[in-house]
Amino acid sequence: MIKDALGEAESRMAGAVRTLEQDLAAVRTGRASPALAERVMVDYYGTPTPLIQLATISAPEARLLTIRPFDPGSVKDIERAILASDLGVTPSNDGKLIRLSIPPLTEERRHDLVKVVRARVEDARVAVRNVRRDVHNDLREFEQEKVISKDDLHRGEELLQKVTDGYVEQLNELGQRKENEVLEI
Repeated sequence: MIKDALGEAESRMAGAVRTLEQDLAAVRTGRASPALAERVMVDYYGTPTPLIQLATISAPEARLLTIRPFDPGSVKDIERAILASDLGVTPSNDGKLIRLSIPPLTEERRHDLVKVVRARVEDARVAVRNVRRDVHNDLREFEQEKVISKDDLHRGEELLQKVTDGYVEQLNELGQRKENEVLEI
């Protein structure tokens, strides 16, 4: 019972770490990265669709992203979505290819992005703590229903805390790496 509960906690906490990695990949640094634009939602024939499903995104240079739509008719929709997104860049197109020139970050913008990174890391920490709370409540229920003993409950709580601490440390390391990347000139 305890192993099952801890296994569930680990898988849910690992999901929080994966989600944070994806969120942080979309935070802009000084370099162009295809991950910046992958999750931009494009209104494609009335359906919100991620840009990655509509086009090939590449970074041929350090400060340039190119987007080659699979359907040349969607160029205007993609441009509109990029302008409406929080990327802060203006697209230029030649009818077949959209170019996004990534301007260098100002010091003020870097500090704003660090705040965004810290907020996302904190959201992930909250998610991990929520998983811990849910599993802890499950363990208490097991003990109240006499499925496990008080000693087993205590051991389970200690193991759960160790697992939680490990995942919180992973989240902190991810956040610190991204902060350093954003502040790097």
